[in-house]
Amino acid sequence: MKYLITGGCGFVGSHLADYLVAAGYNVHALDNLATGSYHNIAHLDGHPRFQFTCGSVLDPAVITEAIHTCDGVFHLASAVGVKLIMERPVETIETIFQGTDTVLKYAARYRKRVLLTSTSEVYGKSEAVPFREDGDRLEGPTTKHRWAYACAKALDEFLVLAHWKQSRLPVVVTRLFNTVGPRQTGQYGMVIPSFIRRALADEPIDVHGDGLQRRCFGHVSDIVEALAALMHCSRAFGEVVNLGSQEEVTILDLATRIKALTGSKSEIRKIPYSQAYGEGFEDMQRRVPCLDKAWDLIRWRPRRQLDEILRDVIRHEGGDPIDPAQPNRSATSEPMRVD
Repeated sequence: MKYLITGGCGFVGSHLADYLVAAGYNVHALDNLATGSYHNIAHLDGHPRFQFTCGSVLDPAVITEAIHTCDGVFHLASAVGVKLIMERPVETIETIFQGTDTVLKYAARYRKRVLLTSTSEVYGKSEAVPFREDGDRLEGPTTKHRWAYACAKALDEFLVLAHWKQSRLPVVVTRLFNTVGPRQTGQYGMVIPSFIRRALADEPIDVHGDGLQRRCFGHVSDIVEALAALMHCSRAFGEVVNLGSQEEVTILDLATRIKALTGSKSEIRKIPYSQAYGEGFEDMQRRVPCLDKAWDLIRWRPRRQLDEILRDVIRHEGGDPIDPAQPNRSATSEPMRVD
């Protein structure tokens, strides 16, 4: 079988390509390299079961040929990161919805199965933790660009599920919670690679707000296993499925753990949201997935814990994570300062 991965040079897309090629599938990665990087898939270029095309999902000539010659589409191409969303909201909305619309039109024409990666952002400000796929969504006003991404991805989901309802096009929607691991860039506001790079350089680690907001971080290797399994699960067609970790940590505690694991002398600073993103930014205090449906459909649970994730990223960034059983290698014995 052959699968098309849109956004195949991105963080998750490149790991998915690795997983599928290793499993014996043929993979066609499509990416315009706007936020993805060729370096993420360079090791696969030349592999007999791997093909790369530099192109856009918004280009009908490119996408129709790519979909026609594959058995299914993992649609990962999207605008990514809170920072990008806040800075370029028009591009965010256009790229997300128009890209999905184009992919679905040609997938419907050739009757190809589609897996869409959506996001936990669609739950918005809901306080019904853990978030269930059939739970109500609660988003902020349209005057706050913070919610543009959530709304665009929710519209993606509506469109995907409309194809299922109208023509029984085999589709699956996956809502990814915070997914991290090697190759993830901190360029667009991804917190773990950003914190680790600053810690390794002994630069200040900036925590937004009071740092008490809680998140769950899943390892990309766990996530791509679930994506592949859901593509091959007929019971998942027409369903929305949460994927992520249920191990919660506050962002302040996350910064502290990263500082300890890197032996860093970095100062941990609290930065107001208004300074980081501009006036009117809103955030959610907790974001935890219910994973019952993923277990029911594919018997999936995340296997890797947060400390293992952090160590993998530290190594990828050129660091040497500290063994917690050994004394801290930090050169300072001063108490940690949190402004």
